[in-house]
Amino acid sequence: MKEFFKVRNLEEVISCTGEFSPVGTEEILLEDALGRILGADVVSNMDLPDFPRSTMDGYAVFAQATFGASEANPAFLTLAGSVAMGEIPSFSISRLETAKIFTGGMLPKGADAVVMVEHIQTVDDSAIEVYRSVAPGQNMIMVGEDFKKDEVVLKKGEKIRPQELGLLAAMGMGRITVFKKPVVGIISTGDEIVSIRENPGPGQLRDINSHTLSALAAASGAVPNIYGIVKDDFHDLLRKCERALAESDMVLISGGSSVGARDFTISVLSSLAEASILVHGISISPGKPTILAKVLGKPFFGLPGHVVSAMVVFDVVVRPFLERISGRIPCTRWKIPAVLDRNIASAQGRTDFIRVRLSRTEGMARAHPVLGKSGLIRTMVKADGLIEIDANTEGLDKGAVVDVILV
Repeated sequence: MKEFFKVRNLEEVISCTGEFSPVGTEEILLEDALGRILGADVVSNMDLPDFPRSTMDGYAVFAQATFGASEANPAFLTLAGSVAMGEIPSFSISRLETAKIFTGGMLPKGADAVVMVEHIQTVDDSAIEVYRSVAPGQNMIMVGEDFKKDEVVLKKGEKIRPQELGLLAAMGMGRITVFKKPVVGIISTGDEIVSIRENPGPGQLRDINSHTLSALAAASGAVPNIYGIVKDDFHDLLRKCERALAESDMVLISGGSSVGARDFTISVLSSLAEASILVHGISISPGKPTILAKVLGKPFFGLPGHVVSAMVVFDVVVRPFLERISGRIPCTRWKIPAVLDRNIASAQGRTDFIRVRLSRTEGMARAHPVLGKSGLIRTMVKADGLIEIDANTEGLDKGAVVDVILV
């Protein structure tokens, strides 16, 4: 393989996510569910709440009896009783009666609102005066107002955040069906790459990519599995890839994706069972020499060896594929609008991703390009995000408002 296949644009590459299927599901304890992806729709097994509940300390009333109440013309109500926390009221109230109640307490039958304790005056042990009217449903939560029984409350593919976990707890769901965490096999290649525990000799580099890609995979909810460094040897790389494919749901190789006599990734892919190359070259910068293949139904990426290129490609290309096999509903990346503080040139025909540092002055975010070659990790260390310049734009002018993708 001496040259690239036809280079594809980013949109075409991302459309290839449909070639892959999510990993399987498993059942886990709710205590372990934070950050996981739901493997099935969650249907409410109850009305939530399943009783009419006060949202503050006060007096449960029939709302209509308070209409027109004011300090000059208070509503006079007879006290029918008091509702203790956690108890079912043993009485009901009529139109001109009330019951003392506390936040979270169950309203007695006949009550459809709660008057705040600040808006009443005790007359004696058996009566109160109400100085402000309330509407039906005010200061209370009705049965099923949060969620109705048999309602789909969470959808398959949603990520479980603390709030979703709280909802599941409220419904008493102690075990949850989630997608398994995909295992991502990570391989570094090249005669010049040595372990981080070695002192590099002339022309050698420590293996940065294994660690950055592993961290990116873990931060995306996957389980990284580092297979170490493979020298520029076809048979060694073939064996390592076969092992990684057997043990992983996705494989990432860094290095060996560009055109060169010692780049064996394409040759190895051609020798693997059930392998088809979907992409060899993407019209983005950095990251043009990127390979995407489908091997045994799994996504297999050949990433550039330069650390910045590999990280940017993971962020904008690999991540959507990882979300796909994770079972996650496609989600929009958070972007922050910022004012560009200098002109940026860009070549038409490719999508450029520029690293930027963010600051805030005069109440507006400012984007400061962090320029440098793709082999300089400082450009990622100093960056807070990326701005995307599409293939039909020749560049951006100072003062333009850009969207910054946080990294």
